[in-house]
Parts: sequence; C-alpha cells; structure tokens
Amino acid sequence: MAAEARGPGHRFDPTLLREYDIRGVVGKTLAREDAGALGRAFGTVVRRHGGTRVCVGYDGRLSSPELEAALVEGLMACGLSVLRIGLGPTPMLYYAAVTLEADGAVMVTGSHNPPEHNGFKLMLGKASFFGEQIQRLGQVAAAGDFETGAGAVEERPVFDDYLARLVADFAPGARHLSVAWDAGNGAAGEVMSALTARLPGDHVLLNADIDGTFPAHHPDPTVPENLAQLQACVRENGCDLGIAFDGDGDRIGAVDGQARVLWGDQLMLLFARDILKARPGATIIADVKASQVLFDEIARAGGRPLMWKTGHSLIKAKMAELGAPFAGEMSAHLFFADRYYGYDDALYAAVRLIEILSRSKESLAEFRDGLPQVVNTPEIRFPCAEDRKTAVIEEVRARLAETGAEMIEIDGVRVQSEDGWWLLRASNTQDVLVARCEAADQAGLDRLKATLAAQLEASGLAVADLDLA
Repeated sequence: MAAEARGPGHRFDPTLLREYDIRGVVGKTLAREDAGALGRAFGTVVRRHGGTRVCVGYDGRLSSPELEAALVEGLMACGLSVLRIGLGPTPMLYYAAVTLEADGAVMVTGSHNPPEHNGFKLMLGKASFFGEQIQRLGQVAAAGDFETGAGAVEERPVFDDYLARLVADFAPGARHLSVAWDAGNGAAGEVMSALTARLPGDHVLLNADIDGTFPAHHPDPTVPENLAQLQACVRENGCDLGIAFDGDGDRIGAVDGQARVLWGDQLMLLFARDILKARPGATIIADVKASQVLFDEIARAGGRPLMWKTGHSLIKAKMAELGAPFAGEMSAHLFFADRYYGYDDALYAAVRLIEILSRSKESLAEFRDGLPQVVNTPEIRFPCAEDRKTAVIEEVRARLAETGAEMIEIDGVRVQSEDGWWLLRASNTQDVLVARCEAADQAGLDRLKATLAAQLEASGLAVADLDLA
C-alpha cells in the first residue's frame, strides 16, 4: 500500500467543483496548479478504491494540453499508471476506460462552454463521478491527504479502435442518404472526418478542423443560432439531414431535410421506436424537461416510459440501476446500452440515426411531421441566487399542494393541467431556475405561462422582461 502524504493542502476556487463535473475560467478560477491538485485528489480516491490504472484524454481547447500534463503528473504522484488517450471527443475516452478496463478516467474538456473555459469530467470504474464525490475531492485536496507512490505513464491512443467500434454493427438499408455534418471545430472533428469516409451516402463536412477558438460558431447544438450554418448547408446541398456536435462530442444536434431543428426529445422518440421493435416492453428513460409526447409515444410503441431527474450523471446512474437499453435528455445527451456501452456518445448516436433512416421508408422530415402537434416554450432560465433556488421551488410546491394541483416532484415541480404541463426546477450547475411549458394550442400555452409567472412573482421573482409576461 502506498504511503499517505499529509502536507500543504490545495484549495480550489469555490465555483470550480460543480454537480456533474469540474469547470472554470482559465487564468481566473482554473490554473495548472488546480489540474495537478485534482490529479492528486482524484488519484487518491482511485487508490483507496483499490484502483491502479486511469485513462486520461483532452479536447481541442488551447489550454487543454497544459492542464492534461499537470493532471497526469498529479495522478502519477499517487502511484497510478496513467494511460494517455490523447486528443479527441469525450466518448472516445469513455470507450477507452471501458475497453481498457481502467479503474478511473478523466477528460480535460470545457464541453460546450466559451473558449476561455475548461474543466474535467470524471469516471470511477465504469460509473460517473459526480455530486458529493466531486465535493469530496475538494476536502481531500484542502487537507493535503494524498496517496503517494511511483507512478508510470503510457501512451495508449485508441482512435482507430474507437472508429472501428462506431461502425462495427452498422447495418444500413438500401436508402441512399445525403448528410451535412458540423463538428463546430470541436474535439469530434477528426473522428467525424474519418467516420464519414466509412459510411455510405454523400457527406458534406463543416468545421471539421479542431480549433479551440471556435472561429465558425459556438459549439452548442442546442442553441438554434449555432445551427444556422448547418441549416444553410442542408438547403444548399439538398441534404436529407444535418448532424451537429457540441464541443466534446457527447451531445448531438440534428436538422431535417427542410432544415428544421429536431430537439433531444424528438430524436429520443425516433431511437426509442426502433429499439422497442427488438426489445418490446423495455424501460426508456427521459428527463423531466422532455415533452409529454415522448412519454406517451414510448408507451404507444410498447415501451415503459420513465421520467427522471435532469443531469447526464443522474440519468446514466438510473439507466444502469434499471438495466434500461436507452435513455436521454432534452439537452441531447443520448445513452445507448442497446448494442453499446450505456454512455453518451453523439458520434455513435449519429451512426444509429443514419442506420435507422437508411432502412426507413420515412424521411426525417416526414417523421417530424408525423409527431403529435403541440406548442411549447424552449428552456427558459430565470436568474436566482444560489441561496434562494431551492427555497423558491419549495414555496411553489407548498402553494400548489394547497390547491390540490397534480404534480410530479422528482426534480422540482412538473405540474399537469387540462391545458398541458409546466415545469420549474433549480439548475444544478448555475444560479438559475429552469422552466418549460407545453400545451395543445397557443391559448393553452399562454394560460400555463401565466400560471407559472404568477407563481414566480409570488416568490418575489420579476418576470416582466422574460418570455412569460
């Protein structure tokens, strides 16, 4: 057993340790020293769980190589063997961690955040590392309570193996597809280029060069304006669909042949219907922000829909607990345990999407047009102080309970009514409350928005300048 070192501790900026990952602004709240201390703290946790090997990867941000080097030094100082995967998307690191049977994994990535941001996503064994586990790293570092030992480092690129796995069970139909792709200059670019060379059909690639300054647009496909270039490409080239990735390749965006956006819950339904053909009665999990259409249509397709808390780590944990073959979020983290490993991999989701459409008589646009028609708001965010977020939710819940409202309370409050539903929950990552409303028509949506606005105002939040007034 390695000796323990109790020396000068390291204190992280209090904003750095988040619910699902570690995230900060380079040069302000995040520095090389933090990466080294994180390596020491996380390495200590791995050692005390009996682990000996950790995989490390990094994205294309300008600060990532330096942070990765410091992280590796910290892990080695704990006596761990470090397998360096190199530059690539987050799911490539997940793939390495699973197939190389590592005891832990760390991805240096700022995900979809601005260029000056960076951070870390962690796995312990094959499970997400989040919540109180991340807070524990701060305690270990502050105490200087580190394991020590003589570590080692090994270069273990998995690019070719990962690429081969993405297409290993790809079974396309006869339909020829034309696809536009946009990596947003994020970490998925190199894999995207190599992947499309292996897929049938015609492919038009945008922003495939990895560039941490993101010169074309911000790499977040859940924001409509970030899809404008992809939509224009689909129109100009007459493509059947367009596919986009976020900065580290674990979230997918999609547009149909008419350049209309399909959101995460709409894509989920397409995948769920396909999976349920082979696995009738299976549980399909989606977060509380998803449309009621998704849950109703999963049941109609013979599945068992389960609504769960928002947060990719929480969804992954519930999926593993129940043995569900598929799960996802409105944010377009999509998790395939059906024929895959259960983690969120947007490149794999893209392959499955193309496979389904190539076998279908229905285009992506026709699928979208065939969905039950509802009207809804996008995700609306209200600034709210950290010390008020939870209190506001509890105040709203108490008032609703007095009126006998029908509520789902697994994550904030999701309120059902004759008009439809509205949701209010506290963000786990920001000082905001998150809301969404959905109804059968605009009049119903307006009534839901008015009800939500009244609840917020009753708790002292001004909504006049927001999309609820």
